[in-house]
Amino acid sequence: METLISCDTFVVLPPHTKNGVVFGKNSDRPNGEVQEVVYYPASESSDSVKCTYIEVESGGPTKAVILSKPNWMWGAEMGANECGVAIGNEAIWTTDNEGDHDPSVKRLLGMDLVRLGLERSSDAEEALKVITSLLEKYGQGGPCSVSDEGFCYHNSFLIADPKNAWVLETSGKHWVAHQVKSGFYNISNVISITTNIDRKSEGIEEYAKSKGLWDGQGEFNFCEAFSGDKKPGDARYLAGKKLLEKLTNSNNFKEVDMFKVLRDTNSEICRPCTAPFPTQGSQVSVLGDNKPSVHWFTATPDASNSVFKPFVFTPNAKISKHTVCPENDKMAPHTLYSLHSEAFKKGSDVKALLRNMELNCVNELESVLENVKEDLSELDELLKDCVETEVKFYR
Repeated sequence: METLISCDTFVVLPPHTKNGVVFGKNSDRPNGEVQEVVYYPASESSDSVKCTYIEVESGGPTKAVILSKPNWMWGAEMGANECGVAIGNEAIWTTDNEGDHDPSVKRLLGMDLVRLGLERSSDAEEALKVITSLLEKYGQGGPCSVSDEGFCYHNSFLIADPKNAWVLETSGKHWVAHQVKSGFYNISNVISITTNIDRKSEGIEEYAKSKGLWDGQGEFNFCEAFSGDKKPGDARYLAGKKLLEKLTNSNNFKEVDMFKVLRDTNSEICRPCTAPFPTQGSQVSVLGDNKPSVHWFTATPDASNSVFKPFVFTPNAKISKHTVCPENDKMAPHTLYSLHSEAFKKGSDVKALLRNMELNCVNELESVLENVKEDLSELDELLKDCVETEVKFYR
């Protein structure tokens, strides 16, 4: 398996920010897979939920969510909900791969857990509880690609809200979590939690001893016990950490700074469409404590050649049909994906124009949110308008 594979997720908190928490993720997926951005309003349904491979019990009414997801699966690589919770997941590989912990067996995908966590939580701590309880009950596993049945893995998650963040790392049905209250944190296909464990699955130490993964001496170290010799993504993880160190120096880290992180090609945090695992979609969320949260999505591959477009949850939010794959052929690309791909294959010169649109959008939205009151109706079609403007540029 390649060492540079899959995704990177980041979070920056006060004192490095002036307005809440900034979350960011690049979703790197198999070449040729399309990622769509979809919106689901809140629901009162009490029906059981058919996820990608298995069905799970209802969690009751659901929150409104916006998701960036591979077009073929139920779950999502990343997304946010109406309560200001944002979640992204990462592939990790561990030394525990037998029986109930065999990642090739079809259970809940990490992406299913991202969506379930968003639909069923009001804050990051509740999302942590939702994901871990479902993980313990149903387990995780199954092919994570329609083109490669062997692409299976365990998962780590970064869960953020306007006040703090949780890092959750798993192996089968076992897990550990670390709370991030300030500063910054990033995850990238490598187990990052060592002894800094704030919560854990019951009996994890005894389980690790029974599997010969820990000798029971000293403080329990999750990374040492479950990583083994291979640590995929290490170079990218360290590069991401250095980028955050550099860009947080001003203590005024904003969405545009997270755009820079996600567009970094030297580190391969951002990968081109020609790569085996290109960056298929990107998300940046500014989770505001005293003002509405803003969620920025590219809905197109390669963040360095894409533009971020904003979404705000409102009672009547609408998104464009151009970021959603056709209902009658979910494997077909959506309109924005197709037009973007064609434009950059031809060497289109619209990139500068679109980046200018992005910057104007950042500045205008900042001004609007400074003065916004309870009525958010002027933001109902914010993402829709931006997507349709981009579509016009390409056409």
